[in-house]
Amino acid sequence: MRRSAAAAFAVFAALAGLGALLREKPELLAPDARDVEDVVLLHGLGRTDRAMRPLEHALVGAGYRVHNLAYPSLAEEPAQLVSIISEQIDACCAHAEKLHLVTHSLGGLLARAALAQHPRANLGRVVMLAPPNNGSAYADLARGARRTGLALAPAVAALGTDPLGLARKLPTPNYEVGVIAGTRSINPLDPLLGAGASDGAVSVASTRLQGMADFVTVDATHSSIRRKPEVHAQVIAFLRSGHFEHTAAPLRAGVAR
Repeated sequence: MRRSAAAAFAVFAALAGLGALLREKPELLAPDARDVEDVVLLHGLGRTDRAMRPLEHALVGAGYRVHNLAYPSLAEEPAQLVSIISEQIDACCAHAEKLHLVTHSLGGLLARAALAQHPRANLGRVVMLAPPNNGSAYADLARGARRTGLALAPAVAALGTDPLGLARKLPTPNYEVGVIAGTRSINPLDPLLGAGASDGAVSVASTRLQGMADFVTVDATHSSIRRKPEVHAQVIAFLRSGHFEHTAAPLRAGVAR
């Protein structure tokens, strides 16, 4: 019994040592393991990493190594959220051969801020789902309601359309960005805001970003855009080619080229 326990401990210690060595020297990995591209997922306001799991599963099925990050979107100021996200990316992907980012909503602004502060030599492509790149009129409305005593998350200020909001202060990206916007809204406030086509939280016009490599719209709400197989397929297509599939036929994640 003592010999079995000692042998088990020796195996465990050897595996732990190997893991530490590979973290320090990723070049020792087998070539096929090194060639796998990494993808970081960033959820939106008021969500957790669970919100991105359908997309995570699609990307893993497509052969990517996925890091589905979580951050306290309701508790911290944008600057602190950017710091938290940057530290997590450093921890998971500092030695990645190629690193892509896929974001939803607020996650897109935080990714832009993080990449502006900490440029990454191994950065590949970035896909943003429903990003308020030019701010959200719905966030402006929510901030107005705060004057009546409504408590809001600190990050809501980052989503406004005013010049002091995070959305307006970020620099134009110098990397490949693809934007996917939703066009289905069930928000009864749409007519009051006059924002045009929207997903119920962000207008299509607001998602657009100067210098973006490609842009596509899908029939989805702000929440459902994360779960649609068509969107998963478009994400995979952009990560692989730098372009979306502009076709009338529905796409599936398993057939994206």
